[in-house]
Amino acid sequence: MALLQIHEPGHASENQDTNEVIIGIDLGTTNSLVAIIEDGKARILADENGRDMQPSIVQYGDTEISSIKRLMGKSFADVKNENFSFKISDEKILRIIVGDKKIRPEEVSSEILKKLKNIAEKNLQCEIKKAVITVPAYFDEAAKNATKLAANLADLEVVRLVNEPTAAALAYGLDNSSEGLYCVYDLGGGTFDVSILKMQKGVFKVLGVAGDNHLGGDDFDEMLTKAGFKDARKMKEELSRKEEVNGFSRTDFEKLIFDKIEKTAMLTKNLIEDLELEADEIKGVILVGGSTRIPLVQKKLAEIFGTEKILTNLDPDRIVAIGAAWQAYNLSGQGQNLLLDVTALSLGIEMMGGIVDKIIPRNSTTPISKTKEFTTYADNQTGMKLHIVQGERELASNCRSLAEFEIKGIPALKAGIARVQVTFKLDADGLLTVSAEEKFTGEKQEIAVKPTFHLDQNEIKKMLLESLQNSQRDIKNRLLIEAATEAMQDATIIKKDLENFNGVEKKNIAEKLKILEEEILKRTSRDAILLAQQELGKAAENLVLEKVNAVLREKIAGKNVDEV
Repeated sequence: MALLQIHEPGHASENQDTNEVIIGIDLGTTNSLVAIIEDGKARILADENGRDMQPSIVQYGDTEISSIKRLMGKSFADVKNENFSFKISDEKILRIIVGDKKIRPEEVSSEILKKLKNIAEKNLQCEIKKAVITVPAYFDEAAKNATKLAANLADLEVVRLVNEPTAAALAYGLDNSSEGLYCVYDLGGGTFDVSILKMQKGVFKVLGVAGDNHLGGDDFDEMLTKAGFKDARKMKEELSRKEEVNGFSRTDFEKLIFDKIEKTAMLTKNLIEDLELEADEIKGVILVGGSTRIPLVQKKLAEIFGTEKILTNLDPDRIVAIGAAWQAYNLSGQGQNLLLDVTALSLGIEMMGGIVDKIIPRNSTTPISKTKEFTTYADNQTGMKLHIVQGERELASNCRSLAEFEIKGIPALKAGIARVQVTFKLDADGLLTVSAEEKFTGEKQEIAVKPTFHLDQNEIKKMLLESLQNSQRDIKNRLLIEAATEAMQDATIIKKDLENFNGVEKKNIAEKLKILEEEILKRTSRDAILLAQQELGKAAENLVLEKVNAVLREKIAGKNVDEV
């Protein structure tokens, strides 16, 4: 796999082909755009009809497929209750029924990408092979991989996937302004996202993201349609410019959509609070998506941040494509900025007893790599199963299961001797690779984690809320399990050693061992387990001492003093 070398700002690779064109693509739910940077300015590329916004619609005979973005990386179970203008097959792998054929969402999306690639090649009179593509902030690994596959089918190499709100910051040229915090408010056709970004020393960092992937301008259109207006989108656009259209006032429209706009405002406020920030610390608010032209949206944002902070001088429909073009320009070796994102939830592995050891904490900046060393639990253990989970709870059973794999070939040693290094790598696109290596033998296993479920903002919010609500109970359970697991290890070792022990304390040790095993089995009190473990330790002091002496005698037998 070819690796993209990321350099410090202002330092391009010596081998970088700075003449190679990398296009920026906004692969939208409603419309898609392709852009490049020419002579230091962004240019949205238009088709032969002069149109630079291409409807994200693909026609297969009589079947028209739109909003395909909603299906990327999803299974039938994820979307079976949603309404579409086309039919989907009831199968494990989601497919769309087109006549007598069944096609994958990635195939549909690839047709849109082929169109954009073709527009770029005709405009630039050269072959295009690479692209930066934007994705919603809450696309999970499955959706991101589906987007990459779609690009592959369109004969495009994805140099980088960039979150849409983050791309907007690049479009506004925040890299050229003073350092500080910015809010990106993205109200698109089908989704809402809000991000808080920090600009520092030429580097963008996403501090946090929130949103709702089932809230957008399409909802407003649907409300107007139910109110009896045939061309809802046109009505919405006109009411954003005029006080009244055909007897329907802007006030009437705002009453209709007030609850949904209020929800976006609350999500924005909550994100700022979650990050322990104040609204007055935000230097500017970037608007993304055509629905941000609605005066009520800007009014609500002004109530939070103040009117002077709302940035409106770039077209919100085109801003994401412009940002994608700037990121493509940067990655081609010509720009000077490095773009960083964060992971929404913690990633870790299940430990003995079902507790979670978090390897990469939530809101860690990507790309990131973390390594941790683990050991065997039992004597002569030659394999170790790794269960990878995502979430904030202390027990694996309360987190999302992502994948499982096993490393084999571990030397048959005493428990705790073998060493297995586990590495979690999140790339710039937020895709996870987990590897495990046994240090004595060099045995190594690796897995790319591509979960098949869809993890949207509502689920993330629910998981975080559950983590907060259950934090005290979770910690208590974790401490209890850790105590029981450690005590069980001690009990197992002493029980085995007791078989060949003939000291006068044998009966007392056996009694203390039985008490400890009963407390472990009951698992009702951490203090009771710790006390029983302590009592067993005292009773077994001579047994342990005898074992240590036996090991020492074995080590020094037949050796000179100088050799010991």
